[in-house]
Amino acid sequence: MDKKPILNKPTKREYPPMHTAEHLLNATMGKLFGCERSRNTHIERKKSKCDYEFSSEPSKEDMERVEQEVNKAIQRALTVTTSYMSREEAKGLVDLSKLPADASDTLRIVKVGDYDICACIGEHVENTSEIGEFYITTYTYNDGNLRIRFKLK
Repeated sequence: MDKKPILNKPTKREYPPMHTAEHLLNATMGKLFGCERSRNTHIERKKSKCDYEFSSEPSKEDMERVEQEVNKAIQRALTVTTSYMSREEAKGLVDLSKLPADASDTLRIVKVGDYDICACIGEHVENTSEIGEFYITTYTYNDGNLRIRFKLK
């Protein structure tokens, strides 16, 4: 694309290491359990949470594995890149079902190495080595909703 793309503005400024960790968590949940990206997130510098539609309560071992896999991805020192493309071009690469109704036709695609790719307007680190250590503080399961709360060290 030759001209500067017109994108929706973020509704708030997120802490780049935590926001990038959320991308890794979403990708890990999909890889391990086949679930969709979180349907609700709250990303903050000190602590964050993601909600997933989940058919049954995960075990403590499941959550330990999630934590381990996210940290493995962080340790791989994956490069985070952005590109711009039309919705039509992005259709086969990323899930567009959660885009807001007023999203522009040009999308910003964020790729975390070979681990994750999605449409996103938030701020991210340049390399996962900048994130630090990811750990799950608590998780709860209630009636098909799995809420994972996490922090970075």
